[in-house]
Amino acid sequence: MLYEATLIWDNCIIVAPSALISMPGRQMKKDTYETVVSTFDILIGSEIYRWGLDGVHDVWLRTAHIDQERIYLTFGDAAHTMREELRHGITQKQAVLDAAQKLWHETGVTADITGW
Repeated sequence: MLYEATLIWDNCIIVAPSALISMPGRQMKKDTYETVVSTFDILIGSEIYRWGLDGVHDVWLRTAHIDQERIYLTFGDAAHTMREELRHGITQKQAVLDAAQKLWHETGVTADITGW
């Protein structure tokens, strides 16, 4: 797990102070000091949620939306979808554009940016 966490940090796209994860039928909040979104997974506390890692189980990042307070990510496979809501804390528009560009470059998903 340490190797995987290191890999996530080495391929970091954005870091956020907390996350709200929702799945159809239930919702769970993960309060952590840092949530790390990387090229192919998310590290929330000590849990890793994967997507796009060599197509494992067909889990992929599906959508991304960034507003002035949060970034919303939807990922999953044909059977299960998860939605993550992160308070990003970004105050500069250029930093949002940079994060969106890196997200697109690393995952192929274009972030919808609103409110900037």
